[in-house]
Amino acid sequence: MALCFGSLNLFGTKKPSPKVVIGYVGGYRGLVDASIIDASKLSIINYAFVNIKDGEAFLTNEKTDTVNFRTLSALKKINPSLKIVISIGGWAWSENFSDAVLTEAGRKKFATSAVAIVAKYKLDGVDIDWEYPGLPGEEGNVYRPEDKQNFTLMFKELRHSLDSLQKKAKLKQKLLLTTAVGASKSCIEMTEMDKAQQYLDYVNLMTYDYKTEGSKIAGHHTNLYGSTKDPEESSADRSIRLYIAAGVPPAKIVMGIAFYGRGFKMKDDTNFGLNQVPEKGVRGGGFTTIKEKFLNDSAYTAYWDENAQAPYLYNAKEKVFITYDDEKSVIAKCNYVTKYKLGGVMFWEYSSDPKGYLLNTIHVTLK
Repeated sequence: MALCFGSLNLFGTKKPSPKVVIGYVGGYRGLVDASIIDASKLSIINYAFVNIKDGEAFLTNEKTDTVNFRTLSALKKINPSLKIVISIGGWAWSENFSDAVLTEAGRKKFATSAVAIVAKYKLDGVDIDWEYPGLPGEEGNVYRPEDKQNFTLMFKELRHSLDSLQKKAKLKQKLLLTTAVGASKSCIEMTEMDKAQQYLDYVNLMTYDYKTEGSKIAGHHTNLYGSTKDPEESSADRSIRLYIAAGVPPAKIVMGIAFYGRGFKMKDDTNFGLNQVPEKGVRGGGFTTIKEKFLNDSAYTAYWDENAQAPYLYNAKEKVFITYDDEKSVIAKCNYVTKYKLGGVMFWEYSSDPKGYLLNTIHVTLK
């Protein structure tokens, strides 16, 4: 992979493309509070989520979604280049993807319905967050081996439908097609990213949730590098290298940043919880809460893992370990994106840092 990254410098004197900053905004929470959204610091807002019902993209909360589309689109008065994109699926609404795109007729039906929402509300594209093709996500999700090929064919049909709308509506700007993908090796093995990427503008790597409440070991959930010498340890760097090896151009890869933490109740104080066996997962909190509450609480001690380029907190009294992204780790991630000429960064989810600490850091760092 050193050769692969080394080849990224062969651009001569061509001016590098601006890095994108993609923020997921959760409409599933209800009405969006536009007052906390700094549109001037964003390239794309991915509206989460649109559901799938009877093989079609479907607004489960249409009244709320309609208001939110207007609210978000109004932010273009602040930033005329801002794009508003619908994100379909997510953890809770991926159960029907496999059935919807199983056949050619099904893929056309699904693509037509998704693009119809884009057209009706004058939006700027589609993001697919299928968790996960060919793999179990949430309990009860349908998945099958054919998902691997159908994942690619779905994007082909979506790209065709979006291009047709652009032509029909005489739009000057290309309509966007992106996807959020799992950062594990198994997610790559169950997709054809070398083929799928040709239809995509960006591939948003969910380089977080490496550790979740069900993990057998408490560790970093959104680390840039590995904490140990284990080459198989999950990290953003490892995930990015795997996706490049799978055929995704670096300029299309968007690194994920977590605006939230994950917590673990530990059995004892060994290593302040890092890489130890927990009793259970606990709430980690959003970054604004972590910064303003936990970091100002003497019960918590902040630590920095130099190897992983990642922070963590430990509360010795409660035996609670919290893993998260902070300003320092975000700077490291943004510098990585710049160094390796990646497409940019994305984050989940806006309301977890309403004070904008991490977005401000992204804005001043990402070049």
